[in-house]
Amino acid sequence: MKGASGSIVTTEPSALPSIDPFYAIGLSVLARRLESEGAKIIHMEFGQPSTGAPAAALAAAHRALDTDPGSYWESQELRARLSRHYQETYGVDLPPGRILLTCGASPALVLALSARFAAGDRVALARPGYVAYRNTLRALHLEPVEIPCGPDVDYQLTAAALERIEGPLAGAIIASPANPTGSILPPAELEAIVRVCDDRGLGLISDEIYHGLSYGERARSVLEFTDQAFVVNSFSKYFSMVAWRLGWLAAPAAHADRARALVSNLFLTPPSLSQHAGLVAMDCREELEANLAVYLRNRALILEALPRLGLATIAPPDGAFYIYADVGHLTDDSLAFCERLLRDTGVAIAPGVDFDPVEGRRFIRISFAVSTDLVREGVERLVPWFAAQPRRA
Repeated sequence: MKGASGSIVTTEPSALPSIDPFYAIGLSVLARRLESEGAKIIHMEFGQPSTGAPAAALAAAHRALDTDPGSYWESQELRARLSRHYQETYGVDLPPGRILLTCGASPALVLALSARFAAGDRVALARPGYVAYRNTLRALHLEPVEIPCGPDVDYQLTAAALERIEGPLAGAIIASPANPTGSILPPAELEAIVRVCDDRGLGLISDEIYHGLSYGERARSVLEFTDQAFVVNSFSKYFSMVAWRLGWLAAPAAHADRARALVSNLFLTPPSLSQHAGLVAMDCREELEANLAVYLRNRALILEALPRLGLATIAPPDGAFYIYADVGHLTDDSLAFCERLLRDTGVAIAPGVDFDPVEGRRFIRISFAVSTDLVREGVERLVPWFAAQPRRA
């Protein structure tokens, strides 16, 4: 810009928010490099199903490739099918007009935060919690208010903890089943959180990406208790369609138009091919439930192996496909611990510091989303390695 004298006037850039790395991704890059050098790596660092999309969904995608040139398109059939899913699964009336299709759950989270909050707003979330909650909040110039949640509350945010937060608060993010712990909010607690949010006028975002992956009672949707919450979900986990980048956001009626304006400007539409496949995947329940049975077996194998690994303190893996374990007797640097484990054993896992920048230095997350054979092999590699590690004084 030119000043009055014609000289160029420069201004200092505004402060950019501090965004932490996603350390598990860095470890995965290292794992891929070791693979390229000939190492056999077992990938237990991500919540990435080893199974692919259902067979009928793949067939639908092949048909679409032959017949549909593709376009910027939001499938009305898929939105209607998702609406029916909420009625059948949760007894909830969710009109298709409140459902926005997205390129996975991550854009859905961005949309929910952008539609509901303004720069500077403070949003509460559990610590430990999914790394992208904290960093997406910061990237959008929102302030994460991380609440330490320990084993006494199954590592979950509670209504009582929300009530104790002092100062202005605009909203909260919850997840059930949660990442990294797999813990599930009991219905009474979920209802109590909704009540606190209603009383304080807080915007509530519920990440339900692991719904369908429960090993006891099913996870309840927040929409069973309120129609004022945003719900983030995806085809990546239960539907085993990680690479298809297809998700959705259920928005409250009062915010749906703003969310739709945002999605059309920021992200356009999900891939049309993925939408064709996703519609069919929703009715492939027999195959998808068979995948769940695999995770159940894998979970049992990991839980059985924990004493041999010397891991006594874990979060309750009620759902999802993770074990979040305390390794404080072995390390106070989970990132270095996981890198050393990867180089020594070829097993990639995630450092707890991704999910909890304070206490996570003494936690690890192990994903059992891989095949059962790989879980067995992973355990056999891990047991002697853990046994050889010196205990901290």
